[in-house]
Amino acid sequence: MVDSPPTIYDVAELAGVSIATVSRALNSLSSVRPSTRAKVMAAMDELEFVPNVVARGLSSGKHWILGLVFMRAPVDGSVLGVEEASLLYTDIVIRGAETRAAEHGYSLLLSSAYDTHPSGMQSILSLTGTVDGLILLDRVLGDDDVAYLSKRISVVLLAGRGDSPSAVTIRVDNEQAMRSLAEHLVRVHGITRVGFVAGSSDSPDSVARVHAFRESITELGATLKDIDLLESDWTSAGGEVAMQARLSRSEPLPQAFACANDQTAVGVIYALNAAGLKIPDDVVVTGFDDITLTRYFNPPLTTIRQSGGLLGEAAVDALVAMLDGSEVKNRTVVLPTELVVRGSCGCITDSDVRSPLAELVTLRTEIG
Repeated sequence: MVDSPPTIYDVAELAGVSIATVSRALNSLSSVRPSTRAKVMAAMDELEFVPNVVARGLSSGKHWILGLVFMRAPVDGSVLGVEEASLLYTDIVIRGAETRAAEHGYSLLLSSAYDTHPSGMQSILSLTGTVDGLILLDRVLGDDDVAYLSKRISVVLLAGRGDSPSAVTIRVDNEQAMRSLAEHLVRVHGITRVGFVAGSSDSPDSVARVHAFRESITELGATLKDIDLLESDWTSAGGEVAMQARLSRSEPLPQAFACANDQTAVGVIYALNAAGLKIPDDVVVTGFDDITLTRYFNPPLTTIRQSGGLLGEAAVDALVAMLDGSEVKNRTVVLPTELVVRGSCGCITDSDVRSPLAELVTLRTEIG
């Protein structure tokens, strides 16, 4: 006869506590004393007890699963497309969210959305029966859809404008970031005419960065002409195409192009180099994000550092607080950024060390 697996009743008996106390200990509730939780965990170890997730959910009314929905990158099957998907800053956000979710006792369920998704809002609504709350990244849903969704489930927005009455918004300080970059370009490098390569036009982050950069540049007495305000799609390929189109115009280029993110900057630099222009001698280029690879380029990329991992962690913390009833909607959490100066703006720093990867990027540019 095969012995049946141990149950929560066995754990309670061995630990000398009630079944309710075992349940609270499993859910890491603060009402359980550390000494009591230690006894419960010791009993679980001795019995080799594995919690039944389904039963845990039924007893608590939770699935213990958080959903995270992100926009899928345009991958066309080419080498460039595969590389683009692997470099996404979204990956860093996801890793931060996954780690923090586990710390809270939750699993993280990922779902992708994209502009031509056939089921649209329905695919996200279908998640509401599976997860306890949702984290929506940039551009996943519009304001009206967020308001509708939040009536069914707790929602946290990443990269929203911060004025949602139905969700908590977690975003970085785009205004301060763009102001610090504009001041550096104008006051340190004496630049009087700049350009900007934006992300997607429907992205709150991109809109905020364009507005803040243009406003700061104007206040500092420099110029950002309409012809130098280029639109991309957050990808390296999009940045390359946008810069190629600008190079086809007869009007001279500005002294610098700030890009809405690092991936766009990579494509912009590639297009400029292919046209025979050198960075920063002919044109200064900057990014936003500080993804790991850009510090190894030649020259290393001047950029705005934000922590994608911290964004993911903060989003999970806010969502769990909403589920516990200690977080209110219509609140915005603004995370700080930092200007990182490197060689692409003309600054010489200790990080401007030519690496094997820099050699490879330069070689690719020269033979491209």
